[in-house]
Amino acid sequence: IKERIESQMQGLSPLYLAVDGTVVGVLGIEDPLKPGVREAIADLHALGVKHVVMLTGDSERTAERIAREAGVDEFKAELLPEDKYAYVERIKGEGRHVAMVGDGVNDAPVLARADIGVAMGAMGSDAAIEAADVVLMDDEPMQIAKAIHISRKCIGIVYQNIVFALAVKFACLVLVAIGAANMWAAIFADVGVMVLAVLNAIRALRVKNL
Repeated sequence: IKERIESQMQGLSPLYLAVDGTVVGVLGIEDPLKPGVREAIADLHALGVKHVVMLTGDSERTAERIAREAGVDEFKAELLPEDKYAYVERIKGEGRHVAMVGDGVNDAPVLARADIGVAMGAMGSDAAIEAADVVLMDDEPMQIAKAIHISRKCIGIVYQNIVFALAVKFACLVLVAIGAANMWAAIFADVGVMVLAVLNAIRALRVKNL
């Protein structure tokens, strides 16, 4: 009977009502997809995230429906917290880099084990926030892709500043060695490079909304 009821739920989570041990009714509970999730998954793929997996404790049918609506690449259903941890451990053992997004107490061990743990701060538990490396201060899924975009932009600016500073200083050393540089060149190699690096770093404050 249980299998027949669940097959008729069409992806809903069944809640059984019983009186004196006898089932008298069944309620189908739907956990609707959060607005913006499908767009957020698409943005992650566009940013180069190769594989998006949904790990959930929900039933197989419910997880399949949500995964299909969200557009994830793979899903794992009916998982306990230790099952999620074991899955991430296995993926890391294959040499992959893993980012985990969660907000519950059960997600805390996996957030700590992942290469990058991201907690949804607005509704996230204290345990998840403490275990995560990154805390998003609202529950908008689009913020995940935006955080990746911002971090890549910042890293790019850091690399630009490092390469520019080293190139100018080495050039100045060569010019000094051959006697073609004076005090003004040395000042530019020191103070001027610092000023230009700061001006370039200011670009990190300008983030285009995704």
